[in-house]
Amino acid sequence: MMHTATAKNELSIIRKVTLVGFWINAALVLLKLFFGYWGHSDALVADGYHSVSDFVTDFIVLFFIGIAYKRADKDHPYGHGKYETAATVLIGIILLIVAVFIGLKGIMNIIRAAEGIVLPKPDILTLIVTLISIFAKEFCYRYTIKYGKKINSSVVIANAWHHRSDSLSSIATLIGISFAIFLGPSWRILDPIAAVVVAVFIAVSAIKIAKPAIRELLEVSLPKEQLDEISKIVINIPGVKKFHNLRSRRNGHFYIVDLNIHVDPDITVRAAHEIANDVEDDLKKHFGRDMIIYVHIEPEL
Repeated sequence: MMHTATAKNELSIIRKVTLVGFWINAALVLLKLFFGYWGHSDALVADGYHSVSDFVTDFIVLFFIGIAYKRADKDHPYGHGKYETAATVLIGIILLIVAVFIGLKGIMNIIRAAEGIVLPKPDILTLIVTLISIFAKEFCYRYTIKYGKKINSSVVIANAWHHRSDSLSSIATLIGISFAIFLGPSWRILDPIAAVVVAVFIAVSAIKIAKPAIRELLEVSLPKEQLDEISKIVINIPGVKKFHNLRSRRNGHFYIVDLNIHVDPDITVRAAHEIANDVEDDLKKHFGRDMIIYVHIEPEL
């Protein structure tokens, strides 16, 4: 996938997109927690803490992403891309902690209801706030994922899915609150049940977000599809007889690749060097100018 923006433009896009979600999340946190506690809805309170985690992760993105896009230096010769990866893992960890907290509280209230304790009826305003949340978070998801894919940023894409998980969990909240309000006291147990469902949504989202970032920190190779693209590009470059020892990994928003190419043993060093340059140029045109490539030249025997 070819990058269409420079590193400076990418950083500007990430900050712009994240700030939109940051302020929307700030408003939703206030609405959900106030009306959740005031309106006696465990599900909306759970949803509110989900939005708190969204708010915190937006802050993390804004803080870490400026570091991730700094130029390579003496201490970081491969750049600072791993800061972006670390931020993505941190988002996943925060989400998982939030999920456990919400799930345990919901289970405790389900037990209380099962023991015969009548749970309070949620206020109708909790339903309105939940509807607002669904539409607001779906907007955040669509807006963020569009730009995350455009600039191929793992942390922005992770944040987009965080928005989507909040939107989906709000649907569970909507169902739980609706049943608790309109179907009488015996159905109010569905409000804390909805809170537990929200916790499950958050936990699944956390795992999906953290898993690829952890793989990146462990220096796992690029996916097979991308390796196949690299192979196809390299083998079609004039002068490359064959290649081997293709190794790859991701470093934040860019890739690191090294490989050995075989060239005609009778050509000059200059000609072999130009072939190696063609390999670098073609790969960077396809995967982005920030890509780091090491090409070792061997004679074809």
